[in-house]
Amino acid sequence: MAPKRPVSAGAVPKKVESPALNPPDSAPLYAALDLGTNSCRMLIARPDGDQFKVVDSFSKSVQLGSGLEKSGRLSRASIFRTIQALRVCQQKLKRHKVTKMRLVATEACRRARNGADFMARVKRETGLSLEIIDPQQEAQLAVVSCAPLVSKKTQQLLVVDIGGGSTELVWIDLTGVPRRDRARSIMRMHGGFHAADDGQPAARVVDWISVPLGVAPLRDQFRDVEDDAARFALMSWFFEENLAEFAPYKDEPPRDGFQIVGTSGTVTTVAASHLGLKRYDRNKVDGLRMTSEQIDKVIREYLAMGPAGRRRDPRIGLDRQALIMSGAAILQALLRCWPTDRLSVADRGLREGMLYAQMAADGVLEGTKD
Repeated sequence: MAPKRPVSAGAVPKKVESPALNPPDSAPLYAALDLGTNSCRMLIARPDGDQFKVVDSFSKSVQLGSGLEKSGRLSRASIFRTIQALRVCQQKLKRHKVTKMRLVATEACRRARNGADFMARVKRETGLSLEIIDPQQEAQLAVVSCAPLVSKKTQQLLVVDIGGGSTELVWIDLTGVPRRDRARSIMRMHGGFHAADDGQPAARVVDWISVPLGVAPLRDQFRDVEDDAARFALMSWFFEENLAEFAPYKDEPPRDGFQIVGTSGTVTTVAASHLGLKRYDRNKVDGLRMTSEQIDKVIREYLAMGPAGRRRDPRIGLDRQALIMSGAAILQALLRCWPTDRLSVADRGLREGMLYAQMAADGVLEGTKD
C-alpha cells in the first residue's frame, strides 16, 4: 500500500430516539459530520466571536471498517451499525433545523469496493447526503481544526492526524508569517494548501502525505504476531518505512521553533494516561503539551501492562484498548523521526475543521470578514 499523494443484515429501525432537547430560536446553526473507519461523530454549533459554541453533539463507535482489510468491502454488520448511528444524526439535524452542514466519509469508504453503494443506501434510508472526501481534503480539515493551538513562537509546524484508516501528515513553514498572525494563517488554509493571493503573509506547505495506515489496518496487518512487544515494534518500524517519500523525513529540525500538533484518539488517550485521568476531561487534555520523553514513558507503561492490563486500565477505556498499541506505534515512529519538547494534544479533528471552514467561508467568524 503506497502512500497517497495529490495530482443488509436485518431491517434497520425506522426511528431511533435521540435525547437532545429542543433548542430556543437562534441564529442559523452549522453542522459537521465525520464518518470514519471506527467512529461516527457530529457537531452542531453556532459562531461565537472567532470560535464557535457547540449546541449538540454525537459520537458512536460503529467500526465501519471492521474486516475491510481482509475482504475489501464494508460488511453487513458494520453497515447496519452505521446506519443506526446516522439515523440519530439525522434526527438531531432535523430537530435543530440545521440547513448549513457538511457531512463526510473518509478512508473506509474510499477503499471499500462497495463504498459508493453504501453512500447511496445512506441517502435512501436516512436522507443524509455524505461525500467521500479525498486524502488532501482530509489533511486540510485536520490542519484548520488545529489552528488555535499553534504557538506564536512556532516556525516549523507538523500537524499529524492518526485516523482509523489512514494517517495524514502536513509540514508547514511559518517563518514568513508575523508571530501574531501564525494561527490565523493556518485557519486561512480552509480553501486549500495553496497560498491565497491576497497580499497577506501566508503559511507555506512544505509537504504533505496520507499514509493508508491508520490504527485499524496497522493492527490487522500484524494481528498474527503473538508476542505483544514484538508486534508493537514491527508496527512502529513498518509505519516509519511508509514515511520515506515525505520530504521533511530526511532532515531532523531543530527543537527550537518546532511544534507538532497531534489530533487523534491515540494522542488524547496517551495524554489522559500521562495525567492519570480515570475519567476523561477534554478541558485538561485539549491543548496540553507533552515531550517525547513523557510520551515514551506512557507507551512503555502500556507495554508493561500487556493486553490484559490495558483492557482493565480506566485511562484507556474499552473502546480504545484494542487500537491503542497500533496508534502508539505510529506516534512512537513519528517521535523517533522528529523528537520534540512541544507536542500539542488536540482533542479536535475533521468536525472542527469543517465548522471553521464553513463559518470562515460565510464570514461569520471574527477576523474572517472581508
